Amino acid sequence: MLTVTPKTPSPSPFLHEPLPKSQNPNPKPSNSHQIHCFNGSYHKPTYQTERGLQFETEDTFFRHESATGRDLGVLSAALYKQSKQQLRVLDVMCGCGIRSLRYLAEAKADFVMANDGNDAHRRVILVKRDGLLYLTSTDGYSSGGHRPNNSLASYGAYILPMPYSNEIGLRMLIGGAVREASAQGYHVSPLFSYYSYHGPVFRVMLRVHRKALPDNRHYGFISYCNHCGNSQAYSWEELGQMSCPCSNTIGSSSLVVSGPLWTGPLHDATHITKMLNLAEKWGWVGDGTGTDLEKLLSRMIDESDPRLPFGYIKLDEMASRAKMNSPSLKTMMSAVQKEGYVASRSHIASNAIKTNCPMVACIRIAKELQGCQKN
Repeated sequence: MLTVTPKTPSPSPFLHEPLPKSQNPNPKPSNSHQIHCFNGSYHKPTYQTERGLQFETEDTFFRHESATGRDLGVLSAALYKQSKQQLRVLDVMCGCGIRSLRYLAEAKADFVMANDGNDAHRRVILVKRDGLLYLTSTDGYSSGGHRPNNSLASYGAYILPMPYSNEIGLRMLIGGAVREASAQGYHVSPLFSYYSYHGPVFRVMLRVHRKALPDNRHYGFISYCNHCGNSQAYSWEELGQMSCPCSNTIGSSSLVVSGPLWTGPLHDATHITKMLNLAEKWGWVGDGTGTDLEKLLSRMIDESDPRLPFGYIKLDEMASRAKMNSPSLKTMMSAVQKEGYVASRSHIASNAIKTNCPMVACIRIAKELQGCQKN
C-alpha cells in the first residue's frame, strides 16, 4: 500500500517527490511530481511519461491505452476539489501508481491512499457522502451475454446477447452499483460512462447520494426483438407482460430480455461540459491538440440528450435487415433528424447512431434515401 500527500514524502518504497516550481505564473499541469520505485538493488530505470509526468513501472501493471480513462478521472476529481475545497482519494487498484500521481499533481488532491495487491484491504470501501466512486470492469464475456450466470452472480443481472452489448456492459456495471448502494441505504447516479475497446474496459464515474434510490424508474429490464430489431425498457411491474409491437404474443420466442440493470442516462451533460471546459483551460484540447479527448467529451454531451433511449443502432445491422447498402452515417443521421427524431453518434460504436427512431422507421428512411440516390 502506498500513502502519499502533496507535501510529505511517503515512508513506503514509492517516493513522492515535488520538483522545483515553474516560473510560469499560470502553469499547466506539468512534471511537478515523480514516482520512483526501489527494490534494494540497482537497476537501470525504465521511465514512462503521461501528461508530462514521469514515472517508473518496473513489473507493476500499466496500460498506456488507459490514459484517456485516467484523463476523465482526473478531470472529475479536479472539479470535485474546486467544488468541495477538499479531495481525499482511495485508489483501490492503483497498479504502477500513475493514476494516484495524477490525482496529486493535476487534481491537487490533499491525500491519496494508493493500494494494489494488499489483500488486507480488499473489503475496505470508503466513500464520502456526496463523494465520487470510479468503477471499472473488463468483463466483456458477461456484457456480451456469453456468461449469464456469471453476470448474475457478479452484477445481479442476467445478461443475454444483444447488438449493443458494450453499452449493456456499462449499464450492467452501473446497475450492480445501484443494487449494492441501495442495500447500504445509498443511491448512485452516473456522471459519465466510458467504454474503450482495448480490454474491453468499462468505466463509470458515480456520485454517491445518502438516501436510498427514491424509485426504480431507471433500474429495470431491457428487451430486444431478434425479429424486427426493436428495443424496449420494462419496469418490475411489467414482468410477465413483455411483448414486441411486431407480435401480439406475450413472451414471443424472438424476444431477448436482460436485467435488471440501469436503464437511465449514462452521462450528466452539465458535469461533462465542465470537464470539457477544464480540459480546454489546461490545454488538453483545442488548437489542434487533444482531438480524441475533445471528440469523446463532445459525443458524451450529445449522448446525454434525455430524449435518447438506451442502446444504439448499428448501420450494418440496419442495412442487413433492409437488404441494401448502408447510407453514410452523416446522411442517415441528417435524414432521421429531418423526420423529427433525435440522433447522435455513439462514443461506443463508430458506425452506429443513438436515436429514438425505431429500427423499422430507420429501414424505411434508408430505403427512401437509396431511392432518391437512384433517381
